[in-house]
Amino acid sequence: METQIALILILIISVILHEMAHGYAANWLGDPTARLQGRLSPNPLVHIDPFMSVILPAILLLSGSPFLFGAAKPVPYNPYNLTNQKWGEAIVAVAGPAANIALAIIFALIIRFADMLPMVSTAFLTLSLQVVILNLFLAFFNLVPIPPLDGSKILPNFLPFSLRLKYERFRQILEQNIALAFGVIIISFMLVLGAPLALLTKTVAVFLVGG
Repeated sequence: METQIALILILIISVILHEMAHGYAANWLGDPTARLQGRLSPNPLVHIDPFMSVILPAILLLSGSPFLFGAAKPVPYNPYNLTNQKWGEAIVAVAGPAANIALAIIFALIIRFADMLPMVSTAFLTLSLQVVILNLFLAFFNLVPIPPLDGSKILPNFLPFSLRLKYERFRQILEQNIALAFGVIIISFMLVLGAPLALLTKTVAVFLVGG
């Protein structure tokens, strides 16, 4: 039970840092929406979504799910306020996964150089590995270009104009119908994305911690 509680706490902290990174990136690019709504604060109460941050992860853990997933409340931003209209939205989008990857790298380095660090227990190293795996998975999952995931705000910048217009229409439809969007995401994950994302996460985690 203690391990499960620790994993949920790690997940909550990870998704909060993910959303804060979005907010800081938007604020840096000229949009104060998140800052004015208090979403740059590390206070978990302004970020936690009761279902996505707590209930869903608990259900996945208690059901023996091979993966753990959750999310915080999305940070609001106005893309029209961004000073960089070409790349601004993509920069805001990539900031979240980048924060998760940075967190994974920090804890991977702790594991890699554990012999040189005093007072690092086996239990802490075990939790550190979970931090690495969880944050890599969150980063890679969010980079999938299915709206409203972060990848859907990055991909359009690399598409030809005509294809970009079609993709933006697809994105608009899913972002306006969140139930449909999550249905597409869940089905895609179960049928196509699950195994590749798990393999990618494991491969990168092994590389970072040094085998």
